[in-house]
Amino acid sequence: MISFRHLSDNGEHFALQFERITTDVPLVRLHSECLTGDALGSARCDCGPQLHEALQRLHQEGGLLLYLRQEGRGIGLYRKLEAYCLQEQGLDTFSANRALGHKDDERSYQVAADMLYALDIPKIRLLSNNPDKANQLMDAGIHIAACLPTGVYCNADNSDYLSSKVRFTSHAMELPRIYKDTP
Repeated sequence: MISFRHLSDNGEHFALQFERITTDVPLVRLHSECLTGDALGSARCDCGPQLHEALQRLHQEGGLLLYLRQEGRGIGLYRKLEAYCLQEQGLDTFSANRALGHKDDERSYQVAADMLYALDIPKIRLLSNNPDKANQLMDAGIHIAACLPTGVYCNADNSDYLSSKVRFTSHAMELPRIYKDTP
C-alpha cells in the first residue's frame, strides 16, 4: 500500500501495488470509493463487484489499484445518501445529483495522474468502462496504451443505474435485459 501527500486535491488517496508486474505497461484500475458498494455489498451499483474483479485480476497479473476517495461521484457520502432518497422517488443517479445542486459527475482524475507520476508510471493499460477516466488521464499527460473493460455486473437492483451510466456518460458496456417483477 502506497500513500501520497501533496496531491492536487489534498485528499487521502492510496495505491495498492501488486508485485507481479509482467510488462513495462502496467494494468491500472482507478476505483472511486463507494462505501455502500465496496464495504456494505449494496446491489444498487456495480462498485463492489468491479473492485473485487480488479483485485483478482491485479493479483494474477500485477499492476496497480488507485483507490480514490471520491465517494458518490465526488459529492460525498452524505449527499450520496440524499441522492439515494431521490432515486427512491424515481430519479436516476444523474438527475438526483442535479436536483441536489451538483454536476452529473464531480470526480477529477488529476489525482490519479499525480499518483502515477509520483510512481514514475507515464504509460498504462486502463481497466475501466468509463471513457472519462481515460480522457482525463490523457489530458493530464498519461499515455493509455489500452483500455480493458471490466465485467458488467447487472441485476434487477442496479439495471436502471447502469443504463443511466451508458446513457449519460457513454460507459462502454452492453447490458443484459433484466425483467423486473411487477406487483
